[in-house]
Amino acid sequence: MVNLPHPSRPSSAAVALTALLPLAGCSGDGQGRAAERPAPPPARLTITPVHGTDDARPDRPITVQAAGGTIRQVTVSIENGNDGKAGKAGKVEGALNPARTRWTSRWTLAPDTDYQVTAIAAGPDGRTTTLTSAFSTLKPKETIRVSAAAPFDEETVGVGMPIILDFDRPVYNKAEVERALQVTASTPVEGAWRWVGRQQVVYRTKKYWPARTDVTVTARMRGVRAAKDVYGTRDLKLRFRVGDEQVSTASARTHTMTVKRNDKTVRRIPVSMGKATKRAYTTTNGVHLTMEKAYHVVMDSATVGIPKGHPDYYKLDVYYAVRISNSGEFTHSAPWSVGSQGTANVSHGCVNMSPKNAAWFYRFSRRGDIYKITGTDRELEWNNGWGYWQLSWNEWRKGSALD
Repeated sequence: MVNLPHPSRPSSAAVALTALLPLAGCSGDGQGRAAERPAPPPARLTITPVHGTDDARPDRPITVQAAGGTIRQVTVSIENGNDGKAGKAGKVEGALNPARTRWTSRWTLAPDTDYQVTAIAAGPDGRTTTLTSAFSTLKPKETIRVSAAAPFDEETVGVGMPIILDFDRPVYNKAEVERALQVTASTPVEGAWRWVGRQQVVYRTKKYWPARTDVTVTARMRGVRAAKDVYGTRDLKLRFRVGDEQVSTASARTHTMTVKRNDKTVRRIPVSMGKATKRAYTTTNGVHLTMEKAYHVVMDSATVGIPKGHPDYYKLDVYYAVRISNSGEFTHSAPWSVGSQGTANVSHGCVNMSPKNAAWFYRFSRRGDIYKITGTDRELEWNNGWGYWQLSWNEWRKGSALD
């Protein structure tokens, strides 16, 4: 007789199989959860100069470097400065690289000044890191100042006007100083600086300034290392306007001066120029600029090497004088030579006009107007007054400290 299991009760073999089934469909940590990945490390920040520096060179930039993340924000504030300006947050300009991992200040810093830099960076998971550096720049042993010899602030000038900056002590780091000089114009121009010795730099455009252009000159000298242990402490800013294009051309052969405004002839004036019996009396040929005006000038030949007692010595009161070089050349009223004006050259080098015409030209002229002289064999030197247009553009650029 065979005993069969009761139909309402499972067999022991079936119970054992059911108990094993859950084990066959499970894997992992034994608790039914996948392993968790560790969180990425936070972004790391480095600021230069480091916190606590008390003699940072102002000509070296502030840099912020991020590793393992990107820079979100950099704020620089001036806590205390030698100019009395404090708390100027964000006044230090700077820029990020394309990857946003490095920020660098653009301009030099102020000497003898306390700064605070606060930087924020974010890691891949969005978590942020903040770092602050407080430091001071060194106090310079010597300082240097810059001033504008031409043009004046808010002056309206001619289309040939140079920008002339003077320094109160020699500049040996010319490239560093030149990088600190900015010229911006409402009508874009191409121009370049040229050094004249170590204490003067001159800016000239490739072509004449466009008429009715507004120009801003900024010399960011604060913090620039102009020579060993010599730093600038003040910036310079000036604005000027270029007026109408006024060009005068005087011919020593036709004895006539033609005056144009914006390419339109406004006056033709009979003139008399240098009599050329001596080199010193020959009016210089080439592109001059009108440099200054004076209603009354005493012209003494001793100033150009002809002393008192010499047969050619002269001392004259002249009126309505417009300077065009540094070698004693002016346009001016000359009532004593009216009979020769338009027909012969009888002056000691100046451009003679009648009192009426000289007065008109005096009122017409602005500093920086173009004044061309033709027909003589004595060429104007480029550094005689403002004879800068006597150089070609390539020659002019050779005087720059920059490529």
